[in-house]
Amino acid sequence: MFKKFKATYSEYPSAFKVLTLATFIDMLGGFLLMPFFALYITERFHVGILEVGLLIAINSVGNIIGGLIGGALADKYGRRSLILFGLIVSGVGSILMGLANNLMLFYLLAAFLGLIGSFGGPARQAMVADLLPKNKQAEGFGILRISFNLSATIGPILGGFLATHSYMFLFIADAVSSLITAVIVFLVIPETKPERKEGKPEETVLKTVIGYKEVLKDWLYVSFLSVSAIMVIVYVQMNSTLSVFLRDVHGYPASGFGLLLSMNALMVVLFQFWITRRVSKRNPMKMMVLGTFFYLLGFSMYGFVSEIYLFFVAMILITIGEMIVTPIGTTIASFFAPEDKRGRYMAMYGFSWAIPNIFGVFLAGVVWDSLGPFWVWYFAGILSLVSMLGYWFLRRAAKERLSREMENNVIQLQQAELAEEVSEFSH
Repeated sequence: MFKKFKATYSEYPSAFKVLTLATFIDMLGGFLLMPFFALYITERFHVGILEVGLLIAINSVGNIIGGLIGGALADKYGRRSLILFGLIVSGVGSILMGLANNLMLFYLLAAFLGLIGSFGGPARQAMVADLLPKNKQAEGFGILRISFNLSATIGPILGGFLATHSYMFLFIADAVSSLITAVIVFLVIPETKPERKEGKPEETVLKTVIGYKEVLKDWLYVSFLSVSAIMVIVYVQMNSTLSVFLRDVHGYPASGFGLLLSMNALMVVLFQFWITRRVSKRNPMKMMVLGTFFYLLGFSMYGFVSEIYLFFVAMILITIGEMIVTPIGTTIASFFAPEDKRGRYMAMYGFSWAIPNIFGVFLAGVVWDSLGPFWVWYFAGILSLVSMLGYWFLRRAAKERLSREMENNVIQLQQAELAEEVSEFSH
């Protein structure tokens, strides 16, 4: 499997390979710091989880606004400059957060970094769509997922080692990873923004930002984002509510939960590419239904089981769904996007993830307090079913819009596989 992955990976352009490496380095710094963020805040400022939740909410709101602005600017000024700007701001900001000795200043820095540091996110996704042909985009986003999860596997281990010496080392390591990534992008990756079509007037900055109105008029795309947001409300419980539920209801320790998440990341590293190659040949909305079905099974299981081995079975089901949903969802967003609005479309897709990150955990808390902790997982199953039905109805509505892209995708994939078989036979 690794040999085939290596052979297939060699087919991708050099700029994409460098972008994958840069993503790994950048996210490695993030995963050094992220698992220990709440521990640092509560210890440094002597506050509780409520203040941590407020800080995450402030940062998430900044991410939404910054992502929207960044997507528009990526369409106006290009992908590379926005990625570089976001990386440099994130690196400097991480050092400042490590030095902050006042909680209010920490809040302000979180808001600033959420807003400005997120400028490069939509540009990075748009760059993948720029660099890869349609038939390679699902695989390309899958490869980025692998690099992301490699970071998620390695980062917390290194972060735990650094945190035992000083939390400041975590902020420094995060800053260094961002700045190294910026240097790589600056030296190696070219600008990928498509050339403006001849005779088409250049947009002003204001008109580019106002151009989000055109995205919002795309009712089919907005419907897809709305259905996806329902699904994400379920997914965000994995990294938030689930750990508390397993600890408080079943007495399952934090170390055991860490094993669950490590298994999740390792599965993605081992199987993401293999799964993506198979699901990318099929109708994308049907694959979103299938992936969400695995969410329904996995998340709702936690409301019915109490054996430890079944906790792992449930996580395996969730991970399978994640490996289907994440690259296919991003690919659908890129298929919907007109070439000159790709940054804004990808920013809006990020919006469908950022909003549930703000409210998803809060809603779970309301359900927990009013109906009991098991109802969080019953509702997770219900919302997954609602999302499945939404994708199923969109399958027919989006058929004409996506069919041409999918036909080209399948044909090109079949041609590539035939060429691989001929090459292997000749050798």
